[in-house]
Amino acid sequence: MSVKIYHNPRCSKSRQTLALLQEQGINPVIIEYLQTPPAEAELDALLTKLGKEPAELMRKGEAEFKEHFKGRDLSRSEAIALMVTYPKVIERPIVVNGDQAAVGRPPESVLDIL
Repeated sequence: MSVKIYHNPRCSKSRQTLALLQEQGINPVIIEYLQTPPAEAELDALLTKLGKEPAELMRKGEAEFKEHFKGRDLSRSEAIALMVTYPKVIERPIVVNGDQAAVGRPPESVLDIL
């Protein structure tokens, strides 16, 4: 099983989700997405696996959201491009297992895809 986690070590939910995976005996590939943002195609594929549109995966309380996204009518590709440029707005953590993905909020929600 090749599991990935898009992780922010400063986020408690992300740390809890990583710990939960490790408790399950899974040592996921850890992608610190703030340091290595996903490419546009990768983020588009993640959204498809999650069954979400870009707006559903955005942290609307972040300053970057308010500055670059709020009040704008963006196409899917425009929103994805901005999310890659400003990865802090991407909700976290995201766990991927094959063709399935889940947001670890709450952390236990990722158990459904393992």
